[in-house]
Amino acid sequence: MKTKDRIILASRELFNEHGERAITTNHIAAHMGISPGNLYYHFRNKEEIIRCIYKEYENYIVEAFRPLDVENESDLEFLVRYLDGMFQAMWRFRFFYANLTDILARDKELHQRYLEVHRSMTKVAADNLRLLRDNGTVVVEDKYIDDLAQTLKQIVTCWISYRNAQMLESSITQREIYKGVIRVLITFRGIVSEAAMPEFDRIERKYRELYDSLGGEPT
Repeated sequence: MKTKDRIILASRELFNEHGERAITTNHIAAHMGISPGNLYYHFRNKEEIIRCIYKEYENYIVEAFRPLDVENESDLEFLVRYLDGMFQAMWRFRFFYANLTDILARDKELHQRYLEVHRSMTKVAADNLRLLRDNGTVVVEDKYIDDLAQTLKQIVTCWISYRNAQMLESSITQREIYKGVIRVLITFRGIVSEAAMPEFDRIERKYRELYDSLGGEPT
């Protein structure tokens, strides 16, 4: 792995573990066993590193939340893919979700990129909801679809910062991420059609079992 790629990977790991605000470029260099000068050869500052990590995040969500493949996957296979992608995005880039407002406030260029990709992804989500409605998997009036897509996005975007506010000392775990996925499922449950409900129940059980398997009280 090239040094630049190692810096990006190490930075993401440190940001996720300790929080982005607590980590400096000197911390990153020391963690990697390289000199600060070597790090600055590749990145002038921490903001440049964050931009590269954001590019990874951007590429990931565009692929993970791609449109429903009507020829090769069922509606509920798509839902599982979407939920798995949601979990992985929130876990792999959890520092970004935890400190989103501050990170974007410091970097106007990054903020603009964020707005553009999330407008695009919200449109994809709304289009997918319309396909699920047309296929009979969900029952929802067209006038509510855009608002529902926005609501689902808000749950995902704000979940980690919300949960951080509920905890004094502990940090976000995979179990907490699964709890967020379950909240999305609960929101979705109200529009699932009667015909699709048995399979939807199976999907919900899967994620509750994943949550319960990580310890603590069942949700």
